[in-house]
Amino acid sequence: MTLDGALIRKDFPIFERLIDGAPIVYLDSANTAQKPRQVIDAMSTFMETSYAPINRSAYRLAAEATDAFEGARRKIARFINAPSVDEIVFTKNATESLNVVAQSWGRANLRAGDIVVLTHMEHHANIVPWHMLVAERGIVLRWVPLTADGQLDLTDLTTLLDGAKVFSFTAMSNVLGTLTPVKLLCDAAHAAGALAVVDGCQYVPHNVTDVQSWGADFLAFSSHKLCGPSGIGVLWGRTELLDAMPPFLGGGNMIADVRLDGFTTAPLPAKFEAGTPPIIEAIGMGAAIDYLSCLGMANVRRHEMDIASYALRTLNERYGDDITIHGPTNIELRGATLSFAFRDIHPHDLSQVLDQRNVCVRAGHHCAKPLMRLLGVNATARASFYIYNDESDVDALADALAGASDIFGF
Repeated sequence: MTLDGALIRKDFPIFERLIDGAPIVYLDSANTAQKPRQVIDAMSTFMETSYAPINRSAYRLAAEATDAFEGARRKIARFINAPSVDEIVFTKNATESLNVVAQSWGRANLRAGDIVVLTHMEHHANIVPWHMLVAERGIVLRWVPLTADGQLDLTDLTTLLDGAKVFSFTAMSNVLGTLTPVKLLCDAAHAAGALAVVDGCQYVPHNVTDVQSWGADFLAFSSHKLCGPSGIGVLWGRTELLDAMPPFLGGGNMIADVRLDGFTTAPLPAKFEAGTPPIIEAIGMGAAIDYLSCLGMANVRRHEMDIASYALRTLNERYGDDITIHGPTNIELRGATLSFAFRDIHPHDLSQVLDQRNVCVRAGHHCAKPLMRLLGVNATARASFYIYNDESDVDALADALAGASDIFGF
């Protein structure tokens, strides 16, 4: 099925808004996605008619709320093809999910000299938690380099993984748009005796995700990038790994018993869900999963390939050497996230000028400073497209760039 971006936009109330009489061209979905009415209504209806504490009360309203909350967990499990719903752990975001892996599994299993392998395209959320273990435990980090066109250079992967305990990598770069060969990387990690930890923040909202097919050990992703609310994320992990890990936080809901001399944890997934969970947000995330599932994730991927192809062609043909778009040129190897440099205009200045035409792009280091240094820049502008975008948004971006040239005297 071919998706119609203009038709899909009708599901998103924000696109009804005009700023200075003109519509919004939202090209910052790699940061956070807009929310369809179906998600907004699901959260509002739950708050209006069904809100109650979950898991702790026996009255009907609480039981209904618990069923709705756990129903969202089941939807997520199906969405990523998890073997068990109990492997779906709610966190506050994907950053927390990656920290749970590093701080819970890592602290329990890593010692001085143990090797963790990362890549040069990682988000800070998949770098800093491991650096913390470098400082705390004396682990050693190795890095998979990149090719000239922004793909992973796997030439020496076997050597890099030799003796490693963990290989933690993104499934899709939030800067380059690069899609990494997740199954191949998981297989390589396991061949070396390492765990495969996948940062799926940029991948899961845009592609069919199947953790069983990948053979992954952990997957982290967030709600707000897949049209759901912020404040909730997911850690998926294999049951045997989660069972063996110590809890990340202590308190209500994650205990089976508490005594003066200690405590015992609740079974999965409650073991990692201390305190009152983000109930309303889980309902919203479940509604977002429903929405994307109705569109079909294979259709979402095809739609974004079409947009990315049109954007690369349009921008390169129109501006030639005046624009540098980082990342793969092969559409099969990338998503619809385009980080670029335009003439000699600083990305922050460019973003502000584009905003005058209601074209919303991100400017900065995108929480990937090591990658920025490898690219030889301090920042880039980034236009990221999603289900509600179409070729007219690419044209609006291209026209706004021409306006920026006029303002800066090019």
